[in-house]
Amino acid sequence: MELEERDWRLLEHLQADARLTNQELADRVGMSPSACWRRVRQLEEAAIITGYRAAVDARAAGMGFHAILHVQLTRHTREIVDRFIAEVLRHDEVLDCFATTGTADYHLRILCRDLDAFNAFMERTLFRLDGIANIQTNLVLRHVKSKTVIRG
Repeated sequence: MELEERDWRLLEHLQADARLTNQELADRVGMSPSACWRRVRQLEEAAIITGYRAAVDARAAGMGFHAILHVQLTRHTREIVDRFIAEVLRHDEVLDCFATTGTADYHLRILCRDLDAFNAFMERTLFRLDGIANIQTNLVLRHVKSKTVIRG
């Protein structure tokens, strides 16, 4: 699906406030409510809109430990990679996981309640996995920017 200007306007408004009614959204982008509903539905069916979420302040919710892990594997066999990815997918502490080029094979963004919760996570997960050569942990000292709005 190729996005048109009106699609980007719809996406911009929905990313800013996904609780808009269809009427409010249609008014903001200058479409009829029925055309707006159909176009949003097409964006959902094309998996351009993948869901609707509430933004949560991690610190206010009691999640004060934030870290970025740089993980280097010993080898890139299918078994090691599949086991690593399966383990990452099983744990809610892992907010993001990126396979990358460079020294580290994977970069994980971890969010936990505190240092004790992080240590428990590491001991029951990554420290027990075969195939990990190195893990470098960087603590997040301050949140500077987190962009969630995509514009075309």
